[in-house]
Amino acid sequence: MTVKIITLGLLLTFSSAHALDVKLTPDKDYVEVIHQGKLVKVQRIQDQDHVLEGGFTRTSRKCPPFCIQPILAAEGVATVGQVEIFDFMERELLDDTGVLVDARTPSWWKRGTIPGSVNIPFTVFSLDINDDQLIDVMRSLGAKRRSDISGLTRTIEGFGLLGGDMKNDEWDFTAAKKIMFWCNGMWCGQSPSAIKGLLATGYPADKIYYYRGGMQAWQSLGLTVLIPE
Repeated sequence: MTVKIITLGLLLTFSSAHALDVKLTPDKDYVEVIHQGKLVKVQRIQDQDHVLEGGFTRTSRKCPPFCIQPILAAEGVATVGQVEIFDFMERELLDDTGVLVDARTPSWWKRGTIPGSVNIPFTVFSLDINDDQLIDVMRSLGAKRRSDISGLTRTIEGFGLLGGDMKNDEWDFTAAKKIMFWCNGMWCGQSPSAIKGLLATGYPADKIYYYRGGMQAWQSLGLTVLIPE
């Protein structure tokens, strides 16, 4: 799939050796991620007079459904900011131990996404446990479907043996990846819904992260956005 890189305004071209005036952090100019097979540089807009335009400049939306979300999406799930996403891109995404999930509906995904993200709509996580789409998604996150588990095996696992603390009757989460969810921002309930749905499967809460700022905060910092074509 061809991807066009945008940064929500004029982005000047710099060589990799050129220090940027507008950095991600004091010691980090940019991070690089693989998005749909292409190397993408995530950095900030260098035009310091740039201002936001479009839908993410809005400060008021009808609630419900666009209600302000709490800081914590669920018990045991860590809420993170942009710097934690940069670290996640350079570690978990690089070594394939984590997944950055755009939990919005496909229509939102097509308008632009955070580099390195995969689109898994929040509705997927409320599907029946036997639904093939849910099973495929869970497999992509490192969970394995279980079947024909004997009562003896479950009893032993109940004592914490055989890795029982990472398994339930339906799923084996031994190889579960770290998952970072995001959607449109602090007024968006799509990623919190996805998180609650994933937790309902038994997925370990300490492997789930919530980027509450979402696309609105991402754009407000002038960070790179990709538009699928």
